[in-house]
Amino acid sequence: MENEIVCGIDEVGRGSWAGPVVAAAVVLPQNFILDGLNDSKKISKKKREILSRKILNSFDYGIGFSSSQEIDKFNILEATFLAMRRAILNLKDLPDKALIDGNRYPKNFPVLAETVVKGDQKIPSISAASIIAKVSRDEYMKRMSLIYPGYGWEKNFGYGVQQHFLSIKKLGISPIHRHSFKPIHNMLY
Repeated sequence: MENEIVCGIDEVGRGSWAGPVVAAAVVLPQNFILDGLNDSKKISKKKREILSRKILNSFDYGIGFSSSQEIDKFNILEATFLAMRRAILNLKDLPDKALIDGNRYPKNFPVLAETVVKGDQKIPSISAASIIAKVSRDEYMKRMSLIYPGYGWEKNFGYGVQQHFLSIKKLGISPIHRHSFKPIHNMLY
């Protein structure tokens, strides 16, 4: 459909031991090219931050968080879908369609949705969403590292690296750790 408004959606943080899963939705003009757009994991931190500022200052975007408590309550997939719903509802205007990175999308989504495997490498609006979600989550985890110091979240962003594991053994479980994730669950029980 001509003049159809399409947003790209991607998430980050599914495998982390602590903190939220974060989704972003971004609407870019049709056939728009922004130099350097790619999967957020495939570009440098500095380039991600530059692209993130350009996207946030120029285009309609929405960000959705799903907390570690929601992840524990619903499971990581359902919490991811909740973050996606929140992201699309945080856009200024609902698009006609959403292109979602991956192979699954939420039931009862507010707009027509289509999945694109490796969409963050193929579709500019999904790449943009990947970048916004990653930068937003990283900034959140840096703030949490000030509230709960010692876990190294300003560098590991809550992922299960050795330093994080050793910090948990020393400091215990924080309020934003995901109790349902096996490594954390095993330490608790």
